[in-house]
Amino acid sequence: MLTPLKDIWFITRREMRAFAKRPIFLVIMFLAPLGFLWMFTSLMQSGLPTKLPAALVDEDDTHVTRQLTRILGVMEETHFVMQTKSFTEARQAMQRGEIYAIFRIPKGTTEAALTQRQPVISFYTNDTYYVAASLLMKDMRKMSEMAGLAMTRATMRARGFRDDQIMGTLQPIVIESHPLGNPHLNYSVVLSNLIVPGLLMLVIMLTTCYSLGNEWKRGRQKYLYDLGKGRIGVILIGKLLPQTVLYTIIFWLIDLIFYSYLQFPCQCGVSRMMLWGFLAVLSSQGFGLLMFEAFPSQLRMAMSACSLLGVMQFSLAGFSFPVSAMDEPFQWLSNIFPLHHYFLIYVNQCLNGYSISYVWTSVVALVAIFLLPQLFSFRLRDAMLYKEYRE
Repeated sequence: MLTPLKDIWFITRREMRAFAKRPIFLVIMFLAPLGFLWMFTSLMQSGLPTKLPAALVDEDDTHVTRQLTRILGVMEETHFVMQTKSFTEARQAMQRGEIYAIFRIPKGTTEAALTQRQPVISFYTNDTYYVAASLLMKDMRKMSEMAGLAMTRATMRARGFRDDQIMGTLQPIVIESHPLGNPHLNYSVVLSNLIVPGLLMLVIMLTTCYSLGNEWKRGRQKYLYDLGKGRIGVILIGKLLPQTVLYTIIFWLIDLIFYSYLQFPCQCGVSRMMLWGFLAVLSSQGFGLLMFEAFPSQLRMAMSACSLLGVMQFSLAGFSFPVSAMDEPFQWLSNIFPLHHYFLIYVNQCLNGYSISYVWTSVVALVAIFLLPQLFSFRLRDAMLYKEYRE
């Protein structure tokens, strides 16, 4: 009964000695994920880009438009770095990349509004910079609505209406907004919680491929086979156990920083997110092992396939573009990636706090991705016995 455990421990110690001889391997495994964590949390520290540069072109320059300008100046995402009466000057600033949007109030706007004509207020956004333009578009649209209400209020005041009568006409129905899961609309809550684990999962896939393929590269695969007495399960457990432990610790450290230090929303508790993190580590190792079994003894091909599919999972995970809106072949393809299922579990458990019964299929999928390479272990056995390293 103890023989397999002894063999696993012997192979594990051999792997740990290999790490000690190649410290760059530990740097990639440990410092790279922490570098990703530091980069993304510091990059989106404010949660949402604020004070994006824009230009205000006030060609009317009346007391109404000046009052509107003061209101526009307090918008959180918009910062008017240029106020001018020349649209050409603002357009040239946008072409130079100094501003992302232009808000234009044409001459005669106040007069047209007070005489019940329909003035036109226009705004321009540079959608080459998609995120900045989208945020400014939202602010500009709100500004336009506020401008129309301000003009109507000025007209009604000139006619002698009281403020309560004016508000009853301008806003007969009060709308309340309740963002669920991410009430502060913090981009980092969604992006950092998935990009950082996703990059860690990509590193896990690559190091799994590399650590196995390195045996063929050094010509030590038959020796490893003899150490495990031909039992592929014992060989894989001993070989990958140090990485599993290290990556699990890193994943748990990331969870503690996100949910305890940065106070990101976590409806299910940190301990349960740690459980899903451990499952994500195992499924990532299973995915990397599957790629190596597809190209046994071909380290370069296995890592190339792992890199290609590992990067593809960011597009098909569903947090940047909904999977349900993709073409059906891509919807099916997304199910093979661990990050997609981790994303579904994260949204269900961490952000919404729902029952696990809603995403039990994703939990099963992560377990299946981890166990799937066992069906093709014969390819690994044949490669250890009969195949030499190939570029």
